[in-house]
Amino acid sequence: MMTINGATTIAPGKRRSAGFTLIELMIVVAIVAILAKLALPSYVDYVRRGKIPEATAAMSQGRVNMEQWFQDNRTYVGGPCPATTPNFSYDCGTPAATATTYKINATGSGAMSSFGYTIQQDNSKTTVSVPTGWTMPSPNTCWATKKDGSC
Repeated sequence: MMTINGATTIAPGKRRSAGFTLIELMIVVAIVAILAKLALPSYVDYVRRGKIPEATAAMSQGRVNMEQWFQDNRTYVGGPCPATTPNFSYDCGTPAATATTYKINATGSGAMSSFGYTIQQDNSKTTVSVPTGWTMPSPNTCWATKKDGSC
């Protein structure tokens, strides 16, 4: 560098460096890729767990509706089944409701297709299926809402 009249100038043939080198950019990209690889599976499970209450809430409300139907009609036959939600569909006909029994089945769709839950007239709740990597509850007397099979 040279000083001319109090101003600093760059010597001829030399450049002042600006920006990042290719190595620096590659290191940053590698770090971001590693963080994404670690964070993405956790995020996917977080989103899945966030959709489970859609099924459990609809089934709980379905149970209340079936009990109200029974109070009015003295039978569960013909009782209302929960409406399909964005991530779950519901079935009240397998097995078919009788005068004293019913079973509501929730089956996941889309990203939730591996999940399945049931509830019956005595409020017994079971987990029918969970995705690979998840654990079924033991004993199976609740709805699995976490990867470790806890309810």
